[in-house]
Amino acid sequence: MGIAINFKNINKLAIPATIAGIAEPLLSITDTAIVGNIPVDGLESLAAAGIVGSFLSTLIWVLGQTRSAVSAIISQYLGAGKITAVSTLPAQAIFLNISLSILVLLSTVFVIEEIFQLLNASGKILTYCVSYYSIRVWGFPLTLFVFAVMGIFRGLQNTFWPMIIALVGAVLNVLLDFMLVYGIEGFIAPMYLEGAAWASLIAQGIMAVMAFVLLITKTDISLRIQGPWHPELKRLIGMSLNLFVRALALNTALILAVREATALGDRFIGAHTIAINIWLFAAFFIDGYGAAGNIMGGRLLGARDYGSLWKLAKKIIVYGVCVSGILVIIGFVFYNPIGRIFSNETVVLETFYSIFFILILGLPMNTIAFVFDGLFKGLGEMKYLRNTLLAATFLGFIPTLLLAKYLDWGLTGIWIAFVVWMAVRGGALIWKFRRKFRPLLQNT
Repeated sequence: MGIAINFKNINKLAIPATIAGIAEPLLSITDTAIVGNIPVDGLESLAAAGIVGSFLSTLIWVLGQTRSAVSAIISQYLGAGKITAVSTLPAQAIFLNISLSILVLLSTVFVIEEIFQLLNASGKILTYCVSYYSIRVWGFPLTLFVFAVMGIFRGLQNTFWPMIIALVGAVLNVLLDFMLVYGIEGFIAPMYLEGAAWASLIAQGIMAVMAFVLLITKTDISLRIQGPWHPELKRLIGMSLNLFVRALALNTALILAVREATALGDRFIGAHTIAINIWLFAAFFIDGYGAAGNIMGGRLLGARDYGSLWKLAKKIIVYGVCVSGILVIIGFVFYNPIGRIFSNETVVLETFYSIFFILILGLPMNTIAFVFDGLFKGLGEMKYLRNTLLAATFLGFIPTLLLAKYLDWGLTGIWIAFVVWMAVRGGALIWKFRRKFRPLLQNT
């Protein structure tokens, strides 16, 4: 039976996916806002949280690509009416991914200081980076497990339970942040930056438990590893490796931006930390329609319903651009109050306000890249996504960043590089989709 491509069905998936998506960066945003207002070494704490957060995001998004691969394969089999044929695949994929994450975790624990020195952290900021990372890193495998389970639910066309998991984690993180960072008089002494790290770790642990329980009780998917290796595991690994390289390219841009902002000085990395958290928050907000495209696109491809697939692409772009338009209006209306949420340091806020308009104006263009990115993941086009990110990063972002550095554009130059980066990504994905699926549409 086909899927009706209408506002109701798209938003039934997109709205819970949006809520779940914004809950993820909300964990980092909460840390940023609360840490930025710490009464002791607030500026140094904010800089450390930004540097560590960027590095952890790199690890999570590089190794968390199994989520998209599992979701794509499950949704395609669901569309083809063969869902039982992949019942043993998720457990095998999760086992391999978690094993790799533990290996990476243990390999970084012994060189923490050297890692953050490479990111230009020094002095008190370096000390804070080490203490913050030493706690937060243990949530790394937990987050990857949660991501994988969310991918399974998405493949089954269900975004409700991932939303519940993400919401509980976000709310719990906020409550624990206030309790542990600032303390509760007579009960808990203020832990400042380390309190924020513990809050995130505890929230990640609760989310992992919820994900495990919901997967066991709400689906027929088993986490018991059964042999032999599933035939689709090879394709899943190939898709994951392509996304792995893509994520490396993506995070190369994010890490280089952090490194350049750090080199400019404390107030610049503080301002960049605020901006990048808002950028990521908006990205996940817009990405709800990318998730709907991911989920429905894979199923439509499995059913070979190219007419509905073309219709889906047009609708999710329109809906996504409408959402980004609302975010643009909110950004300009609350331009100053938004900054004050994250810091009370005048020098940081002045620096942030000098580049915030670039971030806001780029949101509609970001929508095109994020929505088609999600759709292409559902279609299993991981190789093209890899090549697009490599081109956008090494032919767009890095040359622009180096030129801006040469011209001494400071933080403004870093954010102009982000605009170029997103323009290349979005343009390449639109071109590929039209080139590949318009002929298939005409032949149906």
